[in-house]
Amino acid sequence: MRIRVIVHKAEEGGFWAEVPSIPGCATQGETMEEIEANVREAIEGCLSVEVEKPLLQMDDQVIELAL
Repeated sequence: MRIRVIVHKAEEGGFWAEVPSIPGCATQGETMEEIEANVREAIEGCLSVEVEKPLLQMDDQVIELAL
């Protein structure tokens, strides 16, 4: 899976990045290498948060996928 990340130069130095497809998913870093590592961590964190508990029916199944 590929996710588009927009990296901006920060006014105070370094960079900040946002993931448009995941609202609120953003991070910062001093170097591009640090940004890449921080974005991966931010995406994992954003995707691991359960927003709402789903209402399950009797025959429903819950599965987890590794992307």
